[in-house]
Amino acid sequence: MVKKAPRRTAERILEVTLDLFNRFGEPNVSTTLISAELSISPGNLYYHYPAKEELINALFDRYEDGLTGLLNASDGVRDVEDAWFFMHSLFELIWQYRFLYRDLNDLLSNSRHLETHFQAVVKHKTRAIRALLDGMAQAGALQIDAREADATATNMVVVLTYWLSFEYVRDPRHALEADSAQMALLRGAHHVLNVLLPYLEPGQRMHLLSLVSAYMAAANSPTNSPA
Repeated sequence: MVKKAPRRTAERILEVTLDLFNRFGEPNVSTTLISAELSISPGNLYYHYPAKEELINALFDRYEDGLTGLLNASDGVRDVEDAWFFMHSLFELIWQYRFLYRDLNDLLSNSRHLETHFQAVVKHKTRAIRALLDGMAQAGALQIDAREADATATNMVVVLTYWLSFEYVRDPRHALEADSAQMALLRGAHHVLNVLLPYLEPGQRMHLLSLVSAYMAAANSPTNSPA
């Protein structure tokens, strides 16, 4: 069996930091805790990331890179099936970096890098959702007045951006735990797309409702293992 090469320390630091931030929230995780979790000296950690803010920025940059790729695929959405997959993919990425949304206001107030880049993220999300609406309208999956499209796209972005905050408020002790992931993602995708119900063609409306029912039933099945 070929022995795998050890991962670089900088990569391991980011992986462990992301896990700790997601589990406990960024404000509750110190660089001392991170180095202890990695079994490395604080000096070794500081060699790679001289400040906690650099860890946050590095993780955000990874999130932003992944998000950009996903959002650029929005113009390929033509129907409810495509839209469901697209939204679920977005929520999976958001879940992977959920600490950013759990502590969003604090992070924005403490980091100029995040403040400016999150503004760009919101604009990109809005353009992507508007492209999604245009693609579905052109394919005949929905009918929406151009005067309503911008506001509808904004409403969808608001739900997409703050869904995990809502989940956290509903159940602070358990909402952001790993075994809550599947239901949180399904509910998020459902409620973002629910904004489209008044505009969907009848067949597409029924298909969305069927998708939600099927996925929720599967997620609630006793034989379904936690995500």
